[in-house]
Amino acid sequence: MTTYRRYGIYVVPEGEFYRKGAHWLGWDSAAGTVLPHPVLDGLPGPVDEMTGTPRKYGFHGTIKPPFRLAEGLSEQDLHIAATALCAQLAPVRIPALALRRLGGFVAVVPDQPSEALAHLAAEAVTGLDRFRAAPTEAELIRRRKAGLSDRQEALLTQWGYPYVLEEFRFHLTLTGRLGSDADAVADRLSAHFAPVLPAPFTIDSLCLMGEDTDGMFHLVHRYTLSG
Repeated sequence: MTTYRRYGIYVVPEGEFYRKGAHWLGWDSAAGTVLPHPVLDGLPGPVDEMTGTPRKYGFHGTIKPPFRLAEGLSEQDLHIAATALCAQLAPVRIPALALRRLGGFVAVVPDQPSEALAHLAAEAVTGLDRFRAAPTEAELIRRRKAGLSDRQEALLTQWGYPYVLEEFRFHLTLTGRLGSDADAVADRLSAHFAPVLPAPFTIDSLCLMGEDTDGMFHLVHRYTLSG
């Protein structure tokens, strides 16, 4: 296996839904290739600029946020543990997805909250935490710039990320921050993605992702949820 700078555990869709999302962002993390953006009318700016922030991660939903490996542990160690964990976790069925504005950016989200999905994410965050190196002071400062609540600060301290466990909100990000243009982009992308949004959306695998030296994430291994 290749050694990457950071690793994460993501939901990476498959089929037409994945292909449309990857083309929109301009990066296929499964193939490790750059893709052309679609040509869409009615957008307030260039697709390349709108997607610059999320592109490097590929089309995905974060389950365990990216982390550096703890000292003394290897990618192979992480792979073995992720295999064992996913063998104990059951697939999650999301009845429907929706495309919505989340603050200043646009994402695909479950139409309704899912306790099963929250449980899946919590198991991955806690079950693989021994592989996570402690965040640097610079990383902590960057996270705190968002203005964290007391609970989010506690989660950051314990788990290295403020938006886990009860603060977790599953989303497949489509844009960076758009400000006042977010509503218009959400409306346009709703029409663009409507033909490929799966209903139901079944999460039957999790993916180990690795960040290369250029900051781009690649799919390292897909694990079937067989619990």
